[in-house]
Order: sequence, then structure tokens, then C-alpha cells
Amino acid sequence: MKQSDPDIAGKSGAGSLPRVGVAVWGGLLALLIAAFLLELSLGSVLLPLRAVVSILLGNENAPEGWRQIVLLFRLPRAVTAMLAGSALSISGLKMQTLFRNPLADPFVLGISAGSSLGVAMVIMAAGGLGWGLFFEKSGITGNVSLILAATMGAVAVLMIVLGVASKVENNLSLLIVGLMFGYISGSLVNILMQFTREHQMQSYIAWTFGSFGGVTWKQMSTFAPTVMAGLTLAWILAKPLNAFLLGEGYARSMGVNVRYARFWIVLGSSLLAGTVTAYCGPIGFIGIAVPHLSRLVLKTSDHHVLVPAVILLGAALALVADLISQVPGTRIVLPLNAVTALIGAPVVIGMILRRRQMMES
Repeated sequence: MKQSDPDIAGKSGAGSLPRVGVAVWGGLLALLIAAFLLELSLGSVLLPLRAVVSILLGNENAPEGWRQIVLLFRLPRAVTAMLAGSALSISGLKMQTLFRNPLADPFVLGISAGSSLGVAMVIMAAGGLGWGLFFEKSGITGNVSLILAATMGAVAVLMIVLGVASKVENNLSLLIVGLMFGYISGSLVNILMQFTREHQMQSYIAWTFGSFGGVTWKQMSTFAPTVMAGLTLAWILAKPLNAFLLGEGYARSMGVNVRYARFWIVLGSSLLAGTVTAYCGPIGFIGIAVPHLSRLVLKTSDHHVLVPAVILLGAALALVADLISQVPGTRIVLPLNAVTALIGAPVVIGMILRRRQMMES
């Protein structure tokens, strides 16, 4: 049996959509709603679930302190987590399909490394190369400067990768180029570390932990539309993604313009991964674990079904991971990437063992 066969549990095309029961979709939606409400009610200050629902419905009689906690702090964090989880999961799904590699993640093309390099240049080189002075004179400080730096780094790598994607003939070459740019960016970050102060290095390390709590309502006006555009593009690309399940040759035989489709798949995935990295830091494991969980739950590889399922499950898993990282009832905050690794790594291990058993049977 070929390596890619276990992933093709259902036939490509919309024909497998009716086989997914209403109970499955209802369960995914219920999981998302439950995780969303728990994210708003649990934290360092525990709020009654009924009060949280009342505040969301516009009840102005609730205590003002509770209203501020929910509407100003926890609600934007929850919305950010849902959008980021969906974005990373969809990006991972497309990368796994395009490269026919179950271990591919949203950052396989070096987009995250480009964002990390941009942030490193602002944080670490602030004292030596003048980046910090540039942002300070421009009136751009704090979290906004990191977002701009990460965005510029991601866009720079994206432009290079898209240029390569329009010229190379196969996905393997594109994958190798993306990995090499990731190594180059990582090497430059390591070089910067040798010329930076300890407190600057600590700031950079804190950014790499990842967080959903840094996006304000004002920044949401840019973050949310960008992610929604990327998710919409993923739905539009469901048909060519189904064709890529059996390789480029099969996609061509189905009438897919492989180079054109690959360009838009890479653009959409990079847009999602780069945006999330810029606003939330490099969040690992969600993008690689959620697609496998969705295939396991839905028993299909049809992207007309997987795309909405991955969006729902990715949003729910991100909320759960963020909730765990906050250690409800205490003031302890765990690194988000540590929590996502603890959740995602067992999924990947289980997927590998399951694949091996299916190949041996």
C-alpha cells in the first residue's frame, strides 16, 4: 500500500459530504462553544458562566469589573485564539496535502522563520543597528513594532517562495527551497544573539513562547479580515486540493493547472501562517495535529468536508490550549507553545503508529 493511501479514507469530491453525520458537526460546534465560554469564564479571576453569557448578551447590570474582564481582556483573546487556531490548522492541512507529507506544518516554507528574523532584528538589534530608534522616532512602540517587524519578515520570505513556486516544476524543489530559507533565517537569528544584551534576548525568547493575549480590538480590524480571507481561499481551493491527494500527475489528468493551483495554495497558507506568527508569535503543533484529528473523526480526506471541520476543531483546540496555559484560579501563565506541544505531540505519535499498522496490515 502506498504511503499516501491511509489519508484517502473517502473519495475526492463533494460526494462524501452527506456521509458525515449531523451529530459529528453538532459535536464539533458544541465543543467550540463550550471551549469559548470556558475561555471567558475561567482565568485568574473565576467568573460565573451565567454572568458571562449575560454580559455577552448586553446586560449592563452585571458588575463593571466583570464586564471589563470579559469584554476588554478575555473576549479579544478568545476571538484571537479561534482565528489563529483555524488559520494554523487550515495552513497545515494544505501543506500536508500539497507535499503529501503527514508531518508538514504551516511553517514548512520558512514563513515563521522570516517573521522570527524580523522580530529578532527589532528586539536584539535595537541597540546596535538602530531598528529600535527607527520605530521609536516613528511613534511605533511595543507590540505594534513586533507585529510590523514580523509581518515584514514574513512578507520578504513569502515573496521569495512565491517567486520560486512560479518557476520550479515539482513540489519537492519548493519544499527544499522553503526549508533552506528557514535555515538561513534561523542562522541569522543565532548570529544576532551573539551581539545582544541579556534582557533583549529574554524579550525575544518570551515572544517565541507564543500568546493569544496581545491582540487588541483595534488590531483585530486587520488581523481578523486577513485570516478570514485566507480561510475563504482555502474553501475555494478545495477541489484542486482533492486532486493533489494522488499527486501532481493525477491533478494534471483532472485538468488542474498545477503551477497556478500551487501558487494560490502556497500564497493562502503563507498568508495565514505569517499573519498568526506576526500577531501571536510562532505557535507550534496546532497546524500539524488538527488535520489528522479531523481526518480521524470524519473518516474522509475530501477537502470540501475537511476545510470546515478543520476550522471548527482548530479554533476549539486553540481555545483549550490557551485555557490550560492560563492555569485557571491562579496567576501562573504557562508558555503557550509548551501546552500546544503537550497536546499535539501525542497526536502526531499516534498518527505515525496508526499509519505503520495500516501499512503492515
